[in-house]
Amino acid sequence: MGAENEDRSRTGGDGGRSEEGRSRTGRSRTGRGDGRNETENERADRRWQELIQEIRVAQTGVQILLGFLLTVVFTPHFQGLGQTDKTIYIVTVVLGSLATGALIGPVAFHRIVSGRRVKPQAVVWASRLTFTGIVLLLATLVSALLLILRVATDDAYVPWLVAGVFAWYLLCWFALPLWVRFRYTSGP
Repeated sequence: MGAENEDRSRTGGDGGRSEEGRSRTGRSRTGRGDGRNETENERADRRWQELIQEIRVAQTGVQILLGFLLTVVFTPHFQGLGQTDKTIYIVTVVLGSLATGALIGPVAFHRIVSGRRVKPQAVVWASRLTFTGIVLLLATLVSALLLILRVATDDAYVPWLVAGVFAWYLLCWFALPLWVRFRYTSGP
């Protein structure tokens, strides 16, 4: 308690911040009402680290999926597929390639702009690329599932099963997070 009072008296009693929200070093603090007291650059650093962790999960999955998809064309069974299934395969591979590009994009983006003092803007663009990659990954997974189920069975319930899985992805990846966002937050 004594050290805290001594620190307050040395810094003017407000922990080193003036009424304008500046730290002892004079750096502007964001004060977004989220309990954090960080500069714009500190916030960008934190958001970048969070984004990279998210990308690692999605990148691994999309790279494994794309690797698998690229090998399918060289199997004997592929040659016997009908034109519709081959078209679905091509669409799936293209979607997987686009998803891979979007999810690896933030790494290249960071490498190119690193040291240019644009990290807050880089985080925004990397986040957009990541979201685009997630949407493309969703399309890739649905397309791959459609192809696999069409090849595995000729049953009429395949489109319904794929639609159900698609709805599940939408619920888990978008609807639930958006509901939580609107339910428990008041800002962006």
